[in-house]
Amino acid sequence: MDTLHQDWLTRDLVDFEYKKYVLLAYMQKVKSRFIDRELYPFMSDLVFHYNNLLSLQKNKQLIYENFPKEVSKADFEQLKIHYREIVQDSELMSTLEEIVNFSLPHFKERVEEGAEIYETIAKSISIESVGIMPLYKNEGYLLLSTHTQGAVYVYHYKIMVSYQAEETYRTIRTQQLDEVSWSLSNSFEQIKRKLISSNQELPNPATYLAISPKVYPLKPTLLPIAKRLLVQHIGKAA
Repeated sequence: MDTLHQDWLTRDLVDFEYKKYVLLAYMQKVKSRFIDRELYPFMSDLVFHYNNLLSLQKNKQLIYENFPKEVSKADFEQLKIHYREIVQDSELMSTLEEIVNFSLPHFKERVEEGAEIYETIAKSISIESVGIMPLYKNEGYLLLSTHTQGAVYVYHYKIMVSYQAEETYRTIRTQQLDEVSWSLSNSFEQIKRKLISSNQELPNPATYLAISPKVYPLKPTLLPIAKRLLVQHIGKAA
């Protein structure tokens, strides 16, 4: 169980002991992954459910909206009435509130634990430019490596910028291109030159090097953190 179902609270049997079993089994799984320093997809999953439970605690209407609604249009209106009756069922609502109140401290503990691991790793990773940098930095290459290994993971990245009200949002997409070995005869600058020769569409690409002092799981931890740090680094320079 790597992720908890979006509708886990109202899915299947709404019973305190059953939900307690489901939740504790999931939390045990997350804790074991955190011990191995595997953060994703668990962190995003935890934050989603934690915020959702906080909202549910404050707003019973959200509990109504979170009941599964996998029905046809013909049954929808009748089902809405049924859900409304469920929400008005004081015994069921009491059970749901008991589940929510039990679950929140567990989610809070795991979110804080994951955030601490994230911050520790993020602070240790350095982001630096490789070679001459162009003015346009929202597309280019990310080289990901560690001090203790010779492997360099090569990614093409592209940052999408969107604007909403007075806020600027940046999302990043990456595609792994290669895995090469770093050496004195194959420096990061030389890796960049090879990338330029293999892709003429980016004649002077923005290229960044993310170096971690320790080895961490690549896809669950190192890459997601490096991507976020790169977005922040480029955003500050924009």
